[in-house]
Amino acid sequence: METPNFWQGEICEYCGGEIVEKRVTLTRKVKGQYVLIENVPAGVCTKCGTRYFSANVLKTVEESVRGRRHIDREIVIPVYVL
Repeated sequence: METPNFWQGEICEYCGGEIVEKRVTLTRKVKGQYVLIENVPAGVCTKCGTRYFSANVLKTVEESVRGRRHIDREIVIPVYVL
């Protein structure tokens, strides 16, 4: 049985575009260090790209960056300054 699309029928508050469900990667700065949160369910506008997140997803993201969830892996990120 297929899971219903949370964003079905929703439109973007900025441009009026259709919102579709996608998995995205978020970047957050926590205590001076950047963290990536991968595979985050989001509603994404097909016209302007604005991202929308449900309350339960935002709660899980908050728990992750506060260290309440296990880190899956660490990576080294090159930094360039212009």
